[in-house]
Amino acid sequence: MILFVGLGNPTPDNENNRHNIGFKIIDAINKKFQLSKQKPKFKGLLTTGKIGDKKIYAIKPLTFMNNSGICIRELIEYFKINAEDVFVFHDDLDINLGKVKAKFGGSAAGHNGIASLDKFIGKEYSRIRIGIGRPNGKIPVSDHVLNDFNDEEKEQIEIITKNILNSIQILLDKKLELFSSTINNK
Repeated sequence: MILFVGLGNPTPDNENNRHNIGFKIIDAINKKFQLSKQKPKFKGLLTTGKIGDKKIYAIKPLTFMNNSGICIRELIEYFKINAEDVFVFHDDLDINLGKVKAKFGGSAAGHNGIASLDKFIGKEYSRIRIGIGRPNGKIPVSDHVLNDFNDEEKEQIEIITKNILNSIQILLDKKLELFSSTINNK
């Protein structure tokens, strides 16, 4: 069993924020691989299905970014999913827009959603860090992550989303370095 987690905030005014890129990736996975209809469970919106021969659970926590770990702990305990089989899609300020870095474990690096997951399930899971870049000028980081992508940025995010979907089997095989390089070189 594999669990895909997309981090974001569940309110309509946050829907297209940079901070909600994880939600967007989960929506794209659900659509491309025809996972089940989203159902509210475990304090999140849960879908299930298969990709190849792997049983997939995909969730968008409804607990808000800073409490994402509460939702994920409930789900992995219920289904007995190992943290090593959890893949978390989230925004990352320290990666240029349109780039992706996947890694296993590590620090939260100031990301409150990741810090919450670390607190509730430990650090032994995979992180798919999707670059949103740092803000230009004197825009505070909190404003930058909660602002919507502009049209040019949306085009880059659409490309990276397509590349993630086309490389999902590499991710399921847990070849994280190959996954990152494949996506970034397309």
